[in-house]
Amino acid sequence: MEKFLNTLSFVLKRFEFVDVIDIFLVSVIIYYFIKFIRERRANKLAIGVVLVIGLLLFSEWLDMQAMNFLTSNIAQVGVVAILIVFQQEIRSALEQVGGNSIKTLKHTVSSKDKEKSKENAKTDSITSICQAVTELSRDYTGALIVIERDAPLTLGGAIKNGTVVNADICVSMLKNLFFNKAPLHDGAVIISKNRIYAAGCILPNTDNKDIQKDLGTRHRAAIGMSENSDAISVVVSEETGTISIAVNGELHRNYDYNTLKQELTSLLSKY
Repeated sequence: MEKFLNTLSFVLKRFEFVDVIDIFLVSVIIYYFIKFIRERRANKLAIGVVLVIGLLLFSEWLDMQAMNFLTSNIAQVGVVAILIVFQQEIRSALEQVGGNSIKTLKHTVSSKDKEKSKENAKTDSITSICQAVTELSRDYTGALIVIERDAPLTLGGAIKNGTVVNADICVSMLKNLFFNKAPLHDGAVIISKNRIYAAGCILPNTDNKDIQKDLGTRHRAAIGMSENSDAISVVVSEETGTISIAVNGELHRNYDYNTLKQELTSLLSKY
């Protein structure tokens, strides 16, 4: 027992990380070899291979020259014979391994492409919103655009009194929705998942008594929305054309195209 423990201690002291990898790879090869045999029902062949290997080891151990010569040559020829007999099966197995690797790679590339596509869509949406807001500001057309972040707006009361649009975000669509003779121009537009989800939505005003008295209904609704959700509200004043952003219950004013795009990109970077 003491000798065994000493031997074990000797082996463990020299056991390195590369030995773990070595054992793991050998285990994988043995696993797939057994699986290959079971799936092809080559049990008799497996027994023959084990028998030849056993005889080879036995002959080497007892130094049996003739038996060792015979079994070593059989083993060499046997490897070639196995490759010939099972060439179709081996080819199929290798193709499956390669196919799975390619599928994994394709899935990874596809995921990256989807993420890149999503990021591009968000950038295009921000650009369209900023351009539309800037043009509305220049024409002194009032507007209120609410952009969803984490908290879903499509399930709450904000859209109950609005009209579901479910359209792509584009400059002409946003401008048409806020055109002063359009039926939905008085309400807010809800942006969800890079799409115009609803328009003409009536939002609750803020209850904050400390805000400026000269702020109109749109600005009060924008602040109220930002108090009750993590959404971003972009407002265009009908009287002054001033562009403002309400976020986290606070109103920030006097944006132009560049500063608005920079601010929205920063606020939506994680969403």
